[in-house]
Amino acid sequence: MKRRRFLQYSGLAALGALASSQSFPQVYAQGVKPRKILLRSSWQMVNIGDIAHTPGVLAILERFFPDAEITLWASGEYSEEVHRMESRRFPFLKKVVKGRVSQDGTRVSDPELGKALDECDFILHGSGASFVAHRDIAAAVLRTGKPYGIWGITWSGGDEAQLRLMDQAKFIFFRDTVSLEAAKAAGVRAPIMEFGPDGAFACDLRNDAAAEAFLSAHGLETGKFACVIPRYRVTPYWKIRNKPMSEKNREDWALSQSMKEHDNGPIRRAIIETVRQTDLKILICPEDKSQVELGREMLYEPLPDDVKQRVVWRDRYWITDEAISTYVRSAGLFGLEMHSPIMCIGNGVPAIVCRFHQQTSKGFMWRDIGLGEWLFNMDEESEIPGIMPAVLEMFTRREESLAKVAKAQEFVRARQTRMGEALAVALSRIR
Repeated sequence: MKRRRFLQYSGLAALGALASSQSFPQVYAQGVKPRKILLRSSWQMVNIGDIAHTPGVLAILERFFPDAEITLWASGEYSEEVHRMESRRFPFLKKVVKGRVSQDGTRVSDPELGKALDECDFILHGSGASFVAHRDIAAAVLRTGKPYGIWGITWSGGDEAQLRLMDQAKFIFFRDTVSLEAAKAAGVRAPIMEFGPDGAFACDLRNDAAAEAFLSAHGLETGKFACVIPRYRVTPYWKIRNKPMSEKNREDWALSQSMKEHDNGPIRRAIIETVRQTDLKILICPEDKSQVELGREMLYEPLPDDVKQRVVWRDRYWITDEAISTYVRSAGLFGLEMHSPIMCIGNGVPAIVCRFHQQTSKGFMWRDIGLGEWLFNMDEESEIPGIMPAVLEMFTRREESLAKVAKAQEFVRARQTRMGEALAVALSRIR
């Protein structure tokens, strides 16, 4: 036991240096023959953050295992538009399979999925809001007996079957330490259980042409505007997908309506002060489809006229490559979402996160990566006093902000290296 713990936790400072030099991935990859990895990932397409998980994990795999053959086992919602976007960045992503395995492991809904399961050496569950595809992993393991691991998830509990499935994982990396402690408290006993960043930190997709065309059309110049994102307490997926409201949907919608001003009001006031106290313009933009209209209603329309003339409301949804190309041209981002800030930090852009408990514990990763000063709890009953000063400081004290981002990036990259090491060790033990 002592030896196992030593192998898991020693040398992390050294790994940070190796991550910067890239020597760890190169040397380690040379010692492992090319493997076939089946990546279970790709969740929803109506949210650029959910989309970003997969290309982020693909970027990490590309860095650490350039010779590996990667097949994506995608959810049914995976679209041709997203596949084209990802394939431009990752030409090695030639195989995408969909489908399900019966819970007894005897049947697959698509022959291509069956072939991918038979041929792969390792199954990797990608980053996500939970152990999203635990049923798929359980059925796949029952069918094949293949080893598997989990990268970058939030977790708040599961039934006994899920806990025992997690026990059998070669490694589990949790994207926030609240989830890590919850798993330990629940008695999960995978051999490696550590903090490992959300996959979206590594997402580096680009669509510069689309971003530049939009910015030019709306008078936004590189470095001279900030991005802002609104949010409902509970995302109205029924509305996004044009489905009838369930009783639970009605309850969630009522909550979202009642908290709409409480949550978005401080963001709107920060917009006003940013415009009045700096030379920045503002771009109100969405992370999911429901936030387009919400941005108009709660952030843009109520603005005073002197502020509104320097604010742009994006009136349509976008996908991840155009969003990141826009973020990297901005001075920074603030608002009520999580994955746009993650993509910002991953690409060197300052970002503030305002969270509430309906978003799960994922927001606490900001504290975990050293950005606690840029994390605010919207569950407080009254106005959160620190948001506006933090926003203004982030923009006016530019060098300090960029130094914070660089430090967070260094930590994230070291943990990504640790994740790569755990996978490399698992692959090296396959006969």
